[in-house]
Amino acid sequence: MTKRDRISELTNKQIERYSRHLLLPEIGLNGQKRLMAARVLIVGAGGLGSPVAMYLAGAGVGHLGLVDADTVSVSNLQRQILHGTTTLGHPKVESAKARLLDFNPDVCVDIYNEAFTSESAERIAGEYDLVIDGTDNFPTRYLINDVALQLGIPFIYGAIFRMDGQASIFCTEEGPCYRCVFPTPPAPGSVMTCSEAGVLGVVPGLIGMIQATEAIKWILGLGTSLSGRLLTYDATGMQFDSISIDKNPDCPVCARNPEMIRLIDYEGFCGSPSADHEATPLPKEAEITPLELKSRLETGHSVVIVDVRRSIEWAIVHLDNSILIPLEELEHRLGELNSLDEIVVLCRIGRRSARAVALLRDRGFQQARNLTGGLVAWTHDVDPSLPQY
Repeated sequence: MTKRDRISELTNKQIERYSRHLLLPEIGLNGQKRLMAARVLIVGAGGLGSPVAMYLAGAGVGHLGLVDADTVSVSNLQRQILHGTTTLGHPKVESAKARLLDFNPDVCVDIYNEAFTSESAERIAGEYDLVIDGTDNFPTRYLINDVALQLGIPFIYGAIFRMDGQASIFCTEEGPCYRCVFPTPPAPGSVMTCSEAGVLGVVPGLIGMIQATEAIKWILGLGTSLSGRLLTYDATGMQFDSISIDKNPDCPVCARNPEMIRLIDYEGFCGSPSADHEATPLPKEAEITPLELKSRLETGHSVVIVDVRRSIEWAIVHLDNSILIPLEELEHRLGELNSLDEIVVLCRIGRRSARAVALLRDRGFQQARNLTGGLVAWTHDVDPSLPQY
């Protein structure tokens, strides 16, 4: 028995639930059975994963897998529609499963409250017919591509940045893989995360719906897919464009036999961490905790506090007496700082400030230190009255 033959007949309740599908000539009874027999893995239960999971569950895709190691936070709720205030602090996969089963109890939802890594990827993805990218970082995206090729399943890609989005389907038999189009990752630190750059909440919703549409079409063998095309969306101009993309005959992964593909150290390949909270490694002496900084300020030490966030973030919240020098301006404004001063650099979570401290120390500012955990940690450990964003 194949995966497509698992469903025999629909119950009366299922006929009622999926009646609008059953009336479509493109789907009908047999198409709905195919949806109910399908197994789809969604990596990431956030901005993209939320609409993907909701619409696939609503469509009656019978078996969904959700991978995410994060917990629900208030800042997620602007766009991550799977979650709510009652699940704040809960693992995202548990919050998502409860919501999806309430939405459609017919669906089987397997959850993986763990990181999708080169050690776990094959074990997890091997149970599914296709994998959908709901991530926000390059190491995981390259990993999804390679494990999809290794397993011979499609990879439905989605990405968002501020007011823009992209979508495609990779690793089909005829089309390119992600590495055909993006053979090398961007330079470390050159692309901001959503927590640094911001994102219009509806953009991941729209891109996620496109991903879900591609998944349903692939399961049904319906229409023309995005394989060989990169769909781009500009919310500001309300404009879609489609760019033709070709399979690279010399691609280092999809041009070889799947048995020869080996999952690698993707963080090392991309030169950047896969988790948003991880920062550039610094020696212990180049770090200072919020409580240590508080103590030094209270005991009268002269400390220069440099904030390397953007001015729009500074306007939301900042520490008194700190100096704003955005990270992208720092190298050109070193003359405003004294290399003999004790300098503490901060950002929101300590990621950009770690890069700034590495730059400062390389330029001779040996007393520069990074505020570990940034303003988020300062608010938690020192001053809870400050707003978080």
